Amino acid sequence: MNQTKLRHIALWIMLMVMGCAAACAQDNDMILNRPYADSKPIHFGFSVGMNFQNLAITNNGHITDDSANYPGEEWYADVSANSPGFCVNVLADYRIAEHFNLRVSPGLFFGNKVVRFLNHQGDSEAPDQDHYKRSQNIKSTYIVVPIDLKMSAKRYHNMRPYFTAGAMYTGDLSKDRSEQYRLKNSDVMLTVGMGCDFYMPFFKLCPEIKFCFGMKNVLDKSRPDLVDDPYMNRFTNSVSKIKNNMVVVTFFFE
Repeated sequence: MNQTKLRHIALWIMLMVMGCAAACAQDNDMILNRPYADSKPIHFGFSVGMNFQNLAITNNGHITDDSANYPGEEWYADVSANSPGFCVNVLADYRIAEHFNLRVSPGLFFGNKVVRFLNHQGDSEAPDQDHYKRSQNIKSTYIVVPIDLKMSAKRYHNMRPYFTAGAMYTGDLSKDRSEQYRLKNSDVMLTVGMGCDFYMPFFKLCPEIKFCFGMKNVLDKSRPDLVDDPYMNRFTNSVSKIKNNMVVVTFFFE
């Protein structure tokens, strides 16, 4: 599943949720719920949701030589499928102005990426498929610290759409493994998102979709564990860089 298709799926999820919430809120549009909720200088909340993790892999077309004991192999990698992960955050929201809020929402993201490797010079009919295709399941437990600027439109009855832009630090708590790829534990991602505040009688429900783009090359090429294992090191040598990408669908309760 490529990144474009993944964004379409996440966007459809978000639109369905917002449509259902809007339909439920129509009967109460004449009643202004929580009229002073946005005038508070600071408020708190929490969120639960799903994350769809992906990797932008830049293959370099490296061909193994005789010294690797597996000459003439040309490996390419991609994340062909994405599994939804779980995320939970706490929220602190600071009101800057009528339409602008600064939001900090540290939390935990649980998920995984399945990398598929294909040897373009391999034989798909060979009995030993290890020299034609491989895979690696990279599991992640991220501690995240997103900082966002929330830009809200004017409130309309019990709804208020908004956009967000910001940055997010991620630190992976998962242990390193001696597999094909080893990724660096920390990254910084730029984020853009959109959502809508729905004012309920006792709280605000805020479904939100956010797109996150990693800024660092997270491929760890320092692999002393593979010095004596060219069989595994050939996968790292076949890649120039790897960047994290992520789509996050969350539901804030404020």
